[in-house]
Amino acid sequence: MKNTTLRIAASIIVLFLVISCSSSTTIKSGDIVFRGATQSDLSEAINEVTQTEKATNYTHMGICSVEDGSVFVYHSDLGKGVLKEPLELFLKSDDSSTYTADVYRIKNSTQTQIATAISKAKNLVGEPYNVTYILEDKGYYCSEYIYELFKEDNVFTLEPMTFKNAKTNTFHNGWVTHYKDLGIEIPEGKSGCNPNGMAASETLVFVRRLQ
Repeated sequence: MKNTTLRIAASIIVLFLVISCSSSTTIKSGDIVFRGATQSDLSEAINEVTQTEKATNYTHMGICSVEDGSVFVYHSDLGKGVLKEPLELFLKSDDSSTYTADVYRIKNSTQTQIATAISKAKNLVGEPYNVTYILEDKGYYCSEYIYELFKEDNVFTLEPMTFKNAKTNTFHNGWVTHYKDLGIEIPEGKSGCNPNGMAASETLVFVRRLQ
């Protein structure tokens, strides 16, 4: 009888641990999904000038919303603007590149905070992509969009942007071409944000890798 009781207790503990583990890695509304660099010139340019001590390679990001059991991602994408997509479509590369995708969660977030952020995300659908990466200009680039959703809660911070290769201290060719095509100067030193920098924030905790 004693051995049976111990086996039952052990089984309950194992079941509890499995459920707890499963729950902690399940995507929830408000989670931030980061996508790795692709083979596009702009993606490589973003990644190379935004490296942090965490050495991630993220160049795109969005916020997850679980609706009727399905996961959707609200994000601002170049050529598309702010939109809502199923997670599977968000993870699909337009240029057949293979890349990693990771999910992070905001520490100590409240249901009210997340609900407000998701509401803002929905209201901004249809806004254009901010191709200048200057905060004052119309539209939102991907990390600017996420920053805006949580701005009042001070989840993320802005920092001076750089468009230079850290090893050579010269402007990355991808950025030189990008701003030449726009006909404006590279906004070096202006306030902004980027996926690698935001992923390194102490306000986030890693949840799981998707691919």
